[in-house]
Amino acid sequence: MRQISVAYWLWIISMYIVADIGGTKMRLAAAREVDHFETPIFLGTPQSYDEALALFVETAKLIAGQDPITAIAIGLPAVLTSDKRSISKSEHLPEWGGHALTDDLERALGTKIYLENDTALVGLGEATFGAGKGSSIVAYVTVSTGVNGIRIVDGAIDRAALGFEIGGQYLSATEPLITLENLISGSAIQKRYGMHPRDIGKETPLWEELARVTAVGVHNTILHWSPDTVVLGGSMFNDIGIPVESVARHLSEIMKKFPQIPEIFHSSLYDEGGLYGGLARLATTKH
Repeated sequence: MRQISVAYWLWIISMYIVADIGGTKMRLAAAREVDHFETPIFLGTPQSYDEALALFVETAKLIAGQDPITAIAIGLPAVLTSDKRSISKSEHLPEWGGHALTDDLERALGTKIYLENDTALVGLGEATFGAGKGSSIVAYVTVSTGVNGIRIVDGAIDRAALGFEIGGQYLSATEPLITLENLISGSAIQKRYGMHPRDIGKETPLWEELARVTAVGVHNTILHWSPDTVVLGGSMFNDIGIPVESVARHLSEIMKKFPQIPEIFHSSLYDEGGLYGGLARLATTKH
């Protein structure tokens, strides 16, 4: 009979929760297996920190039922402190800034909490289960309401003092300084055209223009991170949006420092990338 590791059996008998908190909605799901989570619960995200904390605790207890919760992995749109226990600031959840979310949840739920930036967890999910699976070094770049990215090395989120914020890279040297996010994010395009990007239409030359600008930002990221694979995700790469193949083409034209560009893929996990990232985060951690 094949021997099965203790870690495997701990996964089978344990109750884990993975969560993806956004500026307007959050989702939580139970997980009992290393590669699977149950149907998520969707909730609105309260702007009030105290209200959100109470709602999260109530929902986690509901999901767990009578089972003790072994650990919870959470991604949220925030800059975290270096120990990943508190929220330094969050543009989408400004009232959450300065709060020790990890401490508050561990005290309320009596379990271990692993907190990560939401982009970091989605990138980890894509590197482990999605489009970047099998690559040693994956750069995940998301373009949606904002722009950000993460470097995944050998199945783990790369170390950083304060996280990664690649959307803030400047693409101009004269005042006013213009960031990549200023040029290609969904919020920037909505401000520029006065309508949601999906309503602009598929045939507009705008998307090719944005593909070129995106390629410049991804080019800079490739020079800094030197990945095997780049995964592009987020709502701005939807069917009506920036064509991933156009970004790859522009990249091949402007890349001069390296003999070739990494493989470029569209993300494959879509809205569940953060939950898959939570699984990957929990699977590599001793509890």
